[in-house]
Amino acid sequence: MGDIKDLFKVEKNEKVGRYAVASQDLKAGDLIFSEVPFAYGPKSDSPCLCLGCLSAVDCTYLCSSCSWPVCGPDCEKLKVHKENECPIFAKANVKFQAVEDPSDVCLQYECITPLRVLLVKEKDPKRWEEEVSFMEAHNEERKSRPVWGFNQHNVVEYIRGPCKQEQFSEELIHTVCGILEINAFEARTPSFYNIRCLFPKLAILSHNCISNIHHAVDCTGNGELSDCTVNVRASIDVPTGGELFSSYTYSLWPTLVRREFLRESKYFECTCQRCADPTELGTHMSSLKCQRCDNGVIVSTNALDDLCEWKCTHCDFKTHGRAVRKVFAAIQNEVDQVEWVGGPEGIQQRETIFKKYRSVLHPKNAYMTILRSALTQMYGKAEGYTLEDLPDVVLERKIELCQHLLEVLDVIEPGRSRIRGMTLYELHGPVMIHARHQYQYGAFEQEDFKQKLQESIDILGQSVEILKNEPVSQPEGQLGQMAQSAYEQLKENFDMLVETAV
Repeated sequence: MGDIKDLFKVEKNEKVGRYAVASQDLKAGDLIFSEVPFAYGPKSDSPCLCLGCLSAVDCTYLCSSCSWPVCGPDCEKLKVHKENECPIFAKANVKFQAVEDPSDVCLQYECITPLRVLLVKEKDPKRWEEEVSFMEAHNEERKSRPVWGFNQHNVVEYIRGPCKQEQFSEELIHTVCGILEINAFEARTPSFYNIRCLFPKLAILSHNCISNIHHAVDCTGNGELSDCTVNVRASIDVPTGGELFSSYTYSLWPTLVRREFLRESKYFECTCQRCADPTELGTHMSSLKCQRCDNGVIVSTNALDDLCEWKCTHCDFKTHGRAVRKVFAAIQNEVDQVEWVGGPEGIQQRETIFKKYRSVLHPKNAYMTILRSALTQMYGKAEGYTLEDLPDVVLERKIELCQHLLEVLDVIEPGRSRIRGMTLYELHGPVMIHARHQYQYGAFEQEDFKQKLQESIDILGQSVEILKNEPVSQPEGQLGQMAQSAYEQLKENFDMLVETAV
């Protein structure tokens, strides 16, 4: 593929400013670029984390130099802490104030990542000027929002006051806060805590609610910038000159929610093809079932106007965007309440919500899709619900959930996306076990079973192709390794599996 620097180039226009296009024909899976962050650190609203490896801490061990939480002696020596905030805190005698519950949001951490950006700006002014200085901060819009006062108190006044870093102006610190809020990307540490990373190249890519790239961040927690790398790959084929898009929002949300999130957090109105189409490109992820007629579907009359009328496709029923948004908020609240409920209870609670709204929402509505996504991951893993335990009716349920989810992903996350790789992995097992049962019951001839077995192996192979590019420090990368091993074993033992199935 040659020098990866040649796989994209930067162009400009008046509407979005800088944007990236493919500099040659890209195939799905091609590596477009890799980069290390300008800086990284805790997210806003973060709990207490080790300032070295960014794992959760109980705050019983404090850095011997600055008295802020770290895991232990090794972590306090990591460069990301030792060469950034540590000497600032130590010199200014800014000590960490003890907290009751380290797992709660800790406002003392709000200053960490902005301070790291400012310190890297001082150490590497050339990179700041070339890569970060022109990033959009939307200061004027943010001045009228609560976040401005929040940052003024927790970041600006803290850095310039107790930390004695008066060389950084209030305006510059607010700008850095804005750059992080609008341009930073989330990543997970090896201990699965979310942090934020400022990747200048990745930030060039414009937003689209249907992305054509896939990015994977590998954070090892070793305290070097090079230990937090992003790999950006094409998720579908992109022709020379084709614009490269990432998505700044959650693809499974409906249009009203995506556009609201982008408006509130990224300060722009999304008018992409998906947002502009009331049916969300035929997926109906925003659509509701009409309660007045049998076959009607309620869709927006203008998807780019949150307050417009929504009408039934078959009868004269009408409602308003505000009412639809309230329905979505109520369902989202129910989904959120079960988010951390696992095991058999988690399955049952999600199925209860699914059944409750089956008569209200279109079958492929976003919230049905979100529930399907969770259930595909849970069936086969929970106690009493392992794949070998599942009766055929539940195996069929898992297969159906995966297939319906993939139908939606074909449109909203086409190509090699992480969620597709994981869904394909979840699909291969029940396809194989259900086919074996059918063969054992005499419902399948041997040729039917062989065909289904091969189908399962092919599905797993597709999953391997996607997940092999996920970092092994992350669950998806570890799943990819398991999938690769299982794929090789299934191919090698195909004939034996057929012979011993009965």
